[in-house]
Amino acid sequence: MRGQLCGNDPAGREIGTRLDALKLDRRGLAVDGLHPTGTVDVQLDAEGKPCYIIHERVAWDFIPWSEDLRVLASQTTAVCYGSLAQRSKASRETICAFIAATPPACLRVFDVNLRQAYFSREILHDTLSLSTILKISDEELPVVARLLAVSGKEEQIIKTILSRYRLRLVALTRGAQGSRLTSPEGVLTHPGFQVKVADTVGAGDAFTAGMVMGLLRGLDYERIQEAANRLAAHVCSQPGATPAIPDSLVSLTINPVMDSG
Repeated sequence: MRGQLCGNDPAGREIGTRLDALKLDRRGLAVDGLHPTGTVDVQLDAEGKPCYIIHERVAWDFIPWSEDLRVLASQTTAVCYGSLAQRSKASRETICAFIAATPPACLRVFDVNLRQAYFSREILHDTLSLSTILKISDEELPVVARLLAVSGKEEQIIKTILSRYRLRLVALTRGAQGSRLTSPEGVLTHPGFQVKVADTVGAGDAFTAGMVMGLLRGLDYERIQEAANRLAAHVCSQPGATPAIPDSLVSLTINPVMDSG
């Protein structure tokens, strides 16, 4: 998304260098000369699970809407967004405007990201109303259910959210227990892959990336869930949020093996 996402400071320049190393197109990365690059303090517990302190009034709190963003949105086939980036009024309005400007067939993936107190019923409801896919963790689901006044056991909560917001898919990640995909056609569960955990930072984003790539390639939900869980497990087994991804994992979604016949 073309917005002011990093500051004109050493951390911002480091982001550009890291994107180059990952071979990602950074033409859409703008620089905010007034606010610093966003930073997060991360502490890991004994199981490698992170606790975050997210600093405020940083560049990504001030993403402006523009004609360039409107044009980009009109050409977008998939867009992922969360609740955290909507903590400020300016960025929230821009994010919602971008989503609304995408084509009807665009995959609109709401990857809920409940951090500190940076979420509300309004943000969740309004964003779900714009979305076609929800990705949520088993730790986030009870909080979202309470805010949206949805009751019942886990499966019933998911089905209610799926129906209420007319979603195509709800992806529930369950840590070491894998994931569950729920669509209007049914429920598919995957047990996940057991690995020695270095840390879990970035695992949720890896799952979302694998899922989105699988959907764009037109894979069935079983293959999508297999690829997404393998990617997430690999990230958990490596330190840092963006470890190198082996070609064997990339090929699960980029160049999937097709059935013969």
